[in-house]
Amino acid sequence: MTGPSAATLMTSGGDGRIVLDPATGLNRYFSAPRPSDVLAYASSTANDISALAYAHVEALPVAPDYGERLEALRGRIRRAYGLADDVAVVFAPSGTDLEYVGLASIEGRGTAGTHNVLLGADEVGSGCIHSAYGRYFAESTALGIAVKAGDPVPGFGDTRVEMIDIPVRDEAGRPRPSGEIAARIDKGVAEAQAAGRHVLVHIVHGSKTGLILPSLADIDGLRERHGAAVTFLVDACQARITSAAIADYLARDAIVFVTGSKFMGGPPFSGFALLPASYAAAAPPLPEGLATIFRRGEWPLGWPGAERLRDDANPGLLLRLEAAIFELERFQRLSAEAATRVILAFHAAVRSQVIEPTPARRVAPYPPGDRVEAETHPIEMRTLSTLDLSELAGGGATFEDAGRWHKALLGHGIRLGQPVKCVKLPDGGWGATLRIGLSMPMVVERAALDGEALDRSFRDDMRRVRDALLAVAG
Repeated sequence: MTGPSAATLMTSGGDGRIVLDPATGLNRYFSAPRPSDVLAYASSTANDISALAYAHVEALPVAPDYGERLEALRGRIRRAYGLADDVAVVFAPSGTDLEYVGLASIEGRGTAGTHNVLLGADEVGSGCIHSAYGRYFAESTALGIAVKAGDPVPGFGDTRVEMIDIPVRDEAGRPRPSGEIAARIDKGVAEAQAAGRHVLVHIVHGSKTGLILPSLADIDGLRERHGAAVTFLVDACQARITSAAIADYLARDAIVFVTGSKFMGGPPFSGFALLPASYAAAAPPLPEGLATIFRRGEWPLGWPGAERLRDDANPGLLLRLEAAIFELERFQRLSAEAATRVILAFHAAVRSQVIEPTPARRVAPYPPGDRVEAETHPIEMRTLSTLDLSELAGGGATFEDAGRWHKALLGHGIRLGQPVKCVKLPDGGWGATLRIGLSMPMVVERAALDGEALDRSFRDDMRRVRDALLAVAG
């Protein structure tokens, strides 16, 4: 590669979250698109790029064939997940931008607009509240166009999109049962239909704490009751999803969102939407406001309205996607047995080195009483442990304490996933949590180790994490 380095390019072509702090060389998530020697179990928030992926993108030619390069990536994604050639793939600069893809794909299905049902806004990302409403979520777009967060994207706007958020946790912080969430969706669908609005229902497949809601059985029930009045959108932006699960959702005419910067292990930020062939065949023209957000090559060839998008390149997004798909392909070449061996060794080390010797406890990634159902979740769900740390430091540790600890851990050479609000304290406030997560490149690298070396590597890492946590918590 000639010209700017891959690291420099990969900090371009996104919104303000991608900018590095000149003092630290890190973004607001304390990561950067270059290899790092930090002990990072932060795939639930953002990754550093692996050395192998960085070498891969550094060796790529910088060429103006943006559309052709993205088309090649579409083919690689389909092959990696075993998808049919007619599955449409739309690329976006971040998972937050993917919300516009869902809205654009169903625009016009409701005479009075769209009723967007978001599940657990706190569990999927704060910016999604704006973008799911058809509004800008930052002060600039990936095209470098200045906008105002909260303003309607032309073509959507407040008159076209209504949104409700159904919390996935109750007042005590416990996950709600799938049936309860489905009942709330039923109620929302009935109200929206009466108002002449088409309903876009979000499914959470791997939230910030690993929840999968609602269940496939409840999704099937909603489809049977409401038919074409409802479109389903799967938020699998954590990328903790198997090929079989993607196929299950696509078979139900659901749109699937995935990002490359979480479990997949690519650098922040990148994302793609997988759409069944039926969407491309019946697609309405893209709303004019998407010309401020997307480039032409990021939408499949011939998509109605794509001709109004800029026909230039976003080399930063291209390299971020290249790195992510490189990691996806490496991971998908592993046998299920090899991946499971690594994931279970990690899971056991978190328990033996962090949970058992300390007051920390693991937050269950399923509603109370649903342990049997959770056992059917993909093995990738065990790549993430959300730790309740509220009993550290004498008890009563808060969400704000966890935020300070998260930053202080950097001084120990350790980066974990950011805190998330899922544990309630007796006073009604949110308790301290942090998340420990594997990534695809970590699974691939550890799969080469024999049994004893594998177990020892995770025990040593988790011991470092434990000691650092106890130190920063005082």
